[in-house]
Amino acid sequence: MKILAIQNRMGIGDMVIFLPFIEAIAKKYKTTVSILVKENSKAAEIFKNNKYIENIIILERNNKTGLHDGLFGSFNLIKNLKQYNFEKVFIFNSSLRFNLIARLSGIKNIYQYPLFKKKNQHIIDTAKNFIISTLDLNIDSNPIIELEENIVEDAKKKFNINTNQINILLGIGGSGSTKRIPSKIFISFMNLLINKYDCRFFLATGNNKDEQLILKEILNTNLNDKCFSLDQFQISDTLPIIKNCKIAVCNDSSFSHLSAALGIPTIVLMSDTPLMYGSYSPRMYPIIPDGEKTVSHDTLGKDKINPEKIFQKFSSLLD
Repeated sequence: MKILAIQNRMGIGDMVIFLPFIEAIAKKYKTTVSILVKENSKAAEIFKNNKYIENIIILERNNKTGLHDGLFGSFNLIKNLKQYNFEKVFIFNSSLRFNLIARLSGIKNIYQYPLFKKKNQHIIDTAKNFIISTLDLNIDSNPIIELEENIVEDAKKKFNINTNQINILLGIGGSGSTKRIPSKIFISFMNLLINKYDCRFFLATGNNKDEQLILKEILNTNLNDKCFSLDQFQISDTLPIIKNCKIAVCNDSSFSHLSAALGIPTIVLMSDTPLMYGSYSPRMYPIIPDGEKTVSHDTLGKDKINPEKIFQKFSSLLD
């Protein structure tokens, strides 16, 4: 049976969040599935070793200039999907466009979120309810990324990762300025750590100038010789490094999702997005800004994350 799952949200985090629901489809029908996703989901790198995913089809949409944008883009996508002869499709959105594309691609069995009800959809609850209604399965929100053991061991040797040290992933980047905790908070937390533990820090960030500034501010301190930067690495190359870490401390970013899915206890610094994004996995431990009872859009709390609280949570997880 040939099955397609459509997950058109942007970004790595959303791709990781939907993984358990996509895998549930494959397990239900005892077959692999293909997925239609955007390039910036990095699905090809993240799911390189995933036994449930067969084909990764890229949805090329780029502000009206992509191969699959607009009316002609829809016909391009229909032509592309027809080649696979899919029998079923599971559409993780409420778009009429994808429903019509699926029909015109010759897919007979179409399962989809309720049409025209995108507003205020809860990213996880809606997906869970969708799988319950279509497959009669109650799936936990617990994504797991599998890596081959030899890849993890090779990374340990290649990067001289000493298991006698406490290796820590620091996800210091973020997709938006309000998500990026200032470098001074990370520096304070890191200094608290080195006063008590023998640590090595792996700094994960993107390449835009604001994220690079945070990276440089950390490296221009007494902590430099304890740091290793991951900003020039592909996601697929960082995964085995992350797997070798003991604990992760990350902004609400792609790296918080990746580390938790790799089985690493992950402290998530929540400053300006719904708390759910830093707490849906059993391996996530959110820290919210001082003075706040919860966090959501427009909390704007990045300057109120307390390094002492991060340190206390880190120590409790280590013990």
